[in-house]
Amino acid sequence: MKLFLCDILVSICHLKPFFTIKLLGLYQIKKSIIMKVINVLLFSLLLIPTVIQAQSTDINLNFLVGKWKLDMSPQDKTDSNFAMMNITRIEGNSLKGEFYREGVKIKKGRITASKGIIYAALISGDNSGTYNTSFHLKDGVLYGTTHSLDKDFLAVWNAIKISE
Repeated sequence: MKLFLCDILVSICHLKPFFTIKLLGLYQIKKSIIMKVINVLLFSLLLIPTVIQAQSTDINLNFLVGKWKLDMSPQDKTDSNFAMMNITRIEGNSLKGEFYREGVKIKKGRITASKGIIYAALISGDNSGTYNTSFHLKDGVLYGTTHSLDKDFLAVWNAIKISE
């Protein structure tokens, strides 16, 4: 008669610590050894979903390529202060394009992903000054900030993708 794993577990739980049992009628094994094996098996089973999830969460950084409409004052729904960002290319950890309006090139754009979230940072500027911008992608929306060193402000914005 073959014993199932749960039958074995129930049997082991009722044994004294160093009592030996006859497993499937073949081998004499001490409870302490069986418990170690069961612990390793259970721990391994807990890791399997984590490993599978880590392997299946490939992030497509190129999702950011395209034109984005930036709402420069998302907290004020009556304001229609919009800007644009056009990400034209992603190579490795760099991104290229324009930020705020056409002709304002992205400088030193960098992109990374961590725990399933895409993050990016860039520098832009025109005759009015230099701007440091960072953002992340969540549920198809960009959430970002732009800091102007020359004008002494920090703008909070969000953006939606309007074209590829």
